[in-house]
Amino acid sequence: MSLHIGFPTALIYYSHFPFWQAYFNRLGVEVVTSPTTTKAILDDGAREAVADACIPIKLYHGHVLALKDKVDALFIPRMVRLNRRTTFCPKFLGLPDMVRATLDKLPPIIDLQVDAGRNLWGLWPTCRGVAELLGFSRRLAWTAYLEGSHHQQAFEGLLLKGYLPLEAMAKLRGEPIEPAPLRPGSLNLAVLGYPYQVYDGYISLNIIAKLRKMGVNILTLEMVPQARLYRLSRRLPRRLFWHFSSLVVGATYHYLQQGDLDGIIHVTAFGCGPDAMVDKIMELDIRNYSQGKMSFMSICIDEQTGDAGVSTRLEAFVDMLLQRRAAR
Repeated sequence: MSLHIGFPTALIYYSHFPFWQAYFNRLGVEVVTSPTTTKAILDDGAREAVADACIPIKLYHGHVLALKDKVDALFIPRMVRLNRRTTFCPKFLGLPDMVRATLDKLPPIIDLQVDAGRNLWGLWPTCRGVAELLGFSRRLAWTAYLEGSHHQQAFEGLLLKGYLPLEAMAKLRGEPIEPAPLRPGSLNLAVLGYPYQVYDGYISLNIIAKLRKMGVNILTLEMVPQARLYRLSRRLPRRLFWHFSSLVVGATYHYLQQGDLDGIIHVTAFGCGPDAMVDKIMELDIRNYSQGKMSFMSICIDEQTGDAGVSTRLEAFVDMLLQRRAAR
C-alpha cells in the first residue's frame, strides 16, 4: 500500500504544486489535496489559528484540518528562498511550527527546509532529504526531482501563455481547457497579488471571474517571466527582499509600461505587513508614473466573505474606466 501525503490547497499550492505532485508520484507516493475552500474550512482555520494571523494563514490551518485524518503524513515545507534575491516572509518560515503548536492530533509533518539560495541545485537538496526520510534511494529521488522539474517548467510555460494557475494544472492533467482569449476593444486590467490570495476563489470572492463576466481582459503577474519581474523590482531605491512582494512590484512596473492597460487592481490581505507596504508602493508609483492616467484600486480581503460590496466596487471601477475611455 502506497503512502498518502497531504498537501493543503493553500499558499504554495498555487505556485509549486505541479512540481511536488510529480515528484511524489514518481516516488510512488500518492498526493492527497484538501477540498476547494469553503466557509467551513475557513471558519475552522480562523477558530484555531492565532487571532492576529493574516487570512492566508488562517485558511491554511483550515485546509490542514480537512486533511489530517485522511493521510499518513502532511507535507509542510519550511520555505526560505527559491533564489538568491529574495526570501519568503516569516509566516512561511515558521509555518510548520505554527501548525504543530496550534492543531492537535496531527499525523507526522514533513517540514524540511527549502533554501535554494544556498546552492545551484534548486530544490534537489530538499527532494533528496524527503526521499531519505521516506526510505527511498537517492537514485529514485533524482529521477523524481527531474520529473518534478519537467512538470513545473511545463506549468510555468502555460502561465506565460495566459492560463491561470488552476487552468494550467487542469491542462497538465489532460483536460481540454484553453486560456480566456484577449478580446480586442475590451478593457485591459492587471489583477495583481500573491497567488494564494488571488486564485482561491472563495477568499478572493471570484474577482477574476466577475471581471471576465463584465467583458474585461485579465492580465496577471504569472504572465510575465519571473526574471523580468525581479529585474524591474530593482527600480525601488531599496531592495524589496520578500519573494511574492518583489514579484507583485515587478509586475506593477511591467504593466505600467504597457500602453494599452486601463487599470490595475491589487488584491491584498488584511493583517499582512509586507502586503500593506506593497499596496502603498503600488499606489504611489502608479500615480506618479502614469501622471493620473492609470487607475488603481485595492481590494482587501479577510474572513468576512460578503460578496455584494466587492461586486459593487468592481462594477463601479469598470464603469469609470469605460467612461474615461469614451471621453478620450
